[in-house]
Amino acid sequence: MEGSRTNEAQSALWNGPSGQAWIDTQRALDRMFEPFEALLADAAVAASASSVLDVGCGTGAVTLAIARRLGAHARCTGLDISAQMVAAARARAQREGVDADFVHADAQTHAFAPDRFDLIVSRFGVMFFDDPVQAFANLRHAARRNAQLRFVAWRGAADNPFMTTAERAAAPLLPAMPARQPGAPGQFAFGDRQRIASVLSDSGWADIAIEPIDVACALPVPALDDYIARLGPVGLALRQVDDATRRRVIETARAAFERYVQGANLRFDAACWLVTARAPSA
Repeated sequence: MEGSRTNEAQSALWNGPSGQAWIDTQRALDRMFEPFEALLADAAVAASASSVLDVGCGTGAVTLAIARRLGAHARCTGLDISAQMVAAARARAQREGVDADFVHADAQTHAFAPDRFDLIVSRFGVMFFDDPVQAFANLRHAARRNAQLRFVAWRGAADNPFMTTAERAAAPLLPAMPARQPGAPGQFAFGDRQRIASVLSDSGWADIAIEPIDVACALPVPALDDYIARLGPVGLALRQVDDATRRRVIETARAAFERYVQGANLRFDAACWLVTARAPSA
């Protein structure tokens, strides 16, 4: 089946060099996306959640932030398709002394126990499903009646020039780098507001609200070269080129990011959707 092949591709991607790159750059990425931790943790506190699922948890930043805020009366679970990132999240929880569970699984197909979670959250972790309707229906199956769904996803590529700076700068040097396909699993899969609404409605969620938000973010300047060379489409393409081309690409892309540099950080606004919904009461 076509869907099966796509899921296998995502699993291979995040259980291979891309997953390791995320682990290796975890500190800088967590710094960059830190504002979203507070946003989702605040929501968990406001909801008085007792059982939380963090979808696409990566190395655990959001799961652990929520667990810290909710304390011992709540159970927090992070789930990710990447075994190596889940292992990193477990080690991080133990190291930081935070009580949370982490599960290696595909949220689209995982056999969740029904009616388990009263809050499901995600920070940029739900755009990679090959069949998003199936995935969100599966998450609804795991949700209790009237449970809340709250996630952050990127708006379109055109709204996020920082996020496409490296590939636009590198494209002339990397002619084999695949172009992004609208709607395909990936960073901007939910760029279309109407698509999100349709996916959630078709998968059985109610009271759907989709709000555009612009969030100030910062990436430490020393992390820029790794960000260019190891993450995203450019990072994938650079695995296939010689050292000279790699150096030219990094230098060219680094120059393109100069306009974002302010002191010790690159600063930009992340153009996102804040999406909320509710599991029906019956």
